[in-house]
Amino acid sequence: MLSAWRKPLNTVMLKVDPLNPEQNTINKAAKLIQDGEIVAFPTETVYGLGADAGNDRAVRRIFEAKGRPQDNPIIVHIATFDQLKEVASEIPSKVAEIAYFYWPGPLTLIFKKSDRVSDVTTAGSNTVAVRMPSHPVALALINASHRPIAAPSANLSGRPSPTTAQHVLADLAGRIPMILDGGATVYGIESTVVDVSVEPAVILRPGPITREDLAPLLGEVNMHSKSVDRPVAPGMKYTHYAPKAPLILVESKRNSVVDKIKPLAEMYYSQGKRTGILCTDETFDKYPDAMIKISLGSRFYPYTIAKNLYACLRRMDELEVDMILAEGFTGDGIFETIMNRLRKASSRIVLNS
Repeated sequence: MLSAWRKPLNTVMLKVDPLNPEQNTINKAAKLIQDGEIVAFPTETVYGLGADAGNDRAVRRIFEAKGRPQDNPIIVHIATFDQLKEVASEIPSKVAEIAYFYWPGPLTLIFKKSDRVSDVTTAGSNTVAVRMPSHPVALALINASHRPIAAPSANLSGRPSPTTAQHVLADLAGRIPMILDGGATVYGIESTVVDVSVEPAVILRPGPITREDLAPLLGEVNMHSKSVDRPVAPGMKYTHYAPKAPLILVESKRNSVVDKIKPLAEMYYSQGKRTGILCTDETFDKYPDAMIKISLGSRFYPYTIAKNLYACLRRMDELEVDMILAEGFTGDGIFETIMNRLRKASSRIVLNS
C-alpha cells in the first residue's frame, strides 16, 4: 500500500539505447532526480531505483516505493572518482587501490561517510557503501544529475531483483514516475560488497566479482555469514529475492539432487499443487513432463545461471506455481553467489549429504 501522502503515479517508461543513451532522455530522468524524485534505471548488475543520495526526502521515497525496512542501507552510485571524495570522508590507500582496479564495475566498497550523504541513505550508519557502475545509462544519469545517486534494486522489498524494465514495471507501476528501459542487464545479479577495513577483508554480499577474483589484490578474503542487527550494506539482514510461492532448496554433496527432488515433486503434485522445478540443462529431461520445469542454463556456464536466476524466479510467479523445488550447486566462485541468493530466497532448505 502507498502511504497517504503519496498518490498513485503515472509511471512512464522510456526506451534508451543501452550503449549510447540519448541525452534528451537522460536529461528528463536527471531533472526528476534533481527535483527530489526517484527514477528506475539499468545498471550492469540489476535495475536500480535512484534518488539524490544527499536528499533525505528523496531517499525516503525509495523506502516508501519499495516497502523497504528503514534500517536497510542503500548503496551510493558515483560516476567519477571526484564524486568519491564527495561521499567518503576518508579514502584509505588500500581501498583506493581496489577501487581504481575494479571501477567502473560490479564491486561495492565500504567507506566512512561524509556529510554529503543523507543519514537516511546509510540507515544512520557512519559508513557508506559506494560503487561506480559500468553501464552507460547509469553513468550518463549520474553525470547529468550532477549528484551521487542512492539506488537499491528497483523491486518491491523481498522480491527477486529486476533484470529488465518489465520486471520493474510489474513491481513498481504507480509507485514511481519513470523507468529508463535499457534492455536486459548483463550480470543479472547484484554487485559484490566487500569491507577492506578489516584484516582479512570480508565479503558482506557475494556478487559477480568473487573471492577468487579479489585474492590477487587482497590475499585471504572471508565471507560474511552471521546475522546482524545493524547492517552496513544491503543483503545482510532481511529475506531477499523470494518468489511468491514457497521455494525449497535442495542441496546435495553427492550430486544426487535429482533423486531428492523427484519424490518431493511427485508428493506435491499428488496433493494437487502446481509444482515448479528450477533445474539445469543437464537435468531438465530427468524430471517428469507433468511438472513445470524451467532451466537456469548449463552448469558449465555458471555466469549464465546467475544471470537467469531472478528472471526464472519471476517466470515461476507468472506461471502461478504453488511450490518451487530448486536444485542447489556446489563449487567456489560464482557458485557461492548463486547459492547465497537461492538460500535467501528459500523458505526451506533440504540437505542431502
